[in-house]
Amino acid sequence: MEIFSAAFMQRAVLAAFLSGLMSPAIGTYIVQRRLSLLGDGLGHVAVAGVGLSFLTGTAPLPLAILVCVAGAVAVELLRQQGRATGDVGLAVLFYGGLASGVMMAGLGGQGAGALSQFLFGSLTSISDLDVVVVAILAAVVLVLCVGLYPRLFAVCADEDFAQVLGLRVRWLNLLVVVLAAITVTMSMRTVGLLLVSAMMVIPVATAQNLFVSFRNSLFGAMAIGALVAFGGTVGSYYWDTASGATIVVCAIVVFLVTWPLTSLLHRHHAVSVHDEHFDDDHVVCDEPPHTHSSDHIAIQHGDHVDYLHDGHRHAPHGDHFDEH
Repeated sequence: MEIFSAAFMQRAVLAAFLSGLMSPAIGTYIVQRRLSLLGDGLGHVAVAGVGLSFLTGTAPLPLAILVCVAGAVAVELLRQQGRATGDVGLAVLFYGGLASGVMMAGLGGQGAGALSQFLFGSLTSISDLDVVVVAILAAVVLVLCVGLYPRLFAVCADEDFAQVLGLRVRWLNLLVVVLAAITVTMSMRTVGLLLVSAMMVIPVATAQNLFVSFRNSLFGAMAIGALVAFGGTVGSYYWDTASGATIVVCAIVVFLVTWPLTSLLHRHHAVSVHDEHFDDDHVVCDEPPHTHSSDHIAIQHGDHVDYLHDGHRHAPHGDHFDEH
């Protein structure tokens, strides 16, 4: 416990813990949308913000957040208007952000080497102000990700059906990418811009190995992210290794350990669902009993979505509804 007597380690552990909670929280929705590499693209846009701060002589964090959020919103709007696919948008993020960031850092007299602490993280150099900012923005991200999880999940799982339900799909999609941009930028001092995507994806994949429902996967990913962030930070102190790389390696090790459990746990869940629901109280309704509204909670159920209302739980199935 002597490592926690040092103030810089206290700040490092706290910042890593918050980043470990925040990254999988928004990463769960990113993975659900099959945009696992979005974090990498946003990380490269944040490099452009850091380079711009070197060029203008201002603080890196505020500019990086503004540039990253602007880039994320621009790509999402282009995607919604059908002018760019997800792959094209990510390519623009990758190459344009990184190239412009390195160029502006050179024009500002810093050179590409000055970007290394942001690319790979620098936990031990985090200040008290950095910790406060990370804590405030982490609270905002966590409150929105957890508080809006039924609506965000519905939008990420099936945009068309969410539109039919009356959800504000466009704004919810924009919220997801904005929260992802904030998360990526806030994590540049902990795991680094080049590795933050790993913390948005790997804990989520690990949680999906262990849990079936979306809600359990969300909270499980957050717990796993916090655990590996704490373990990686402590391990980097004793092993004298880069903190960001150590955190990501710990996340990969946990994923590999849980991987063999996937088929066993999912097979057991499939049998339980069949025994508990389909044999006794599975009812087929020829007509939908009513029109779904945004108040109905969307619940992941195997390979489809159930909607909960008035004590009933049912899902669209072809030209009818199955009620559980």
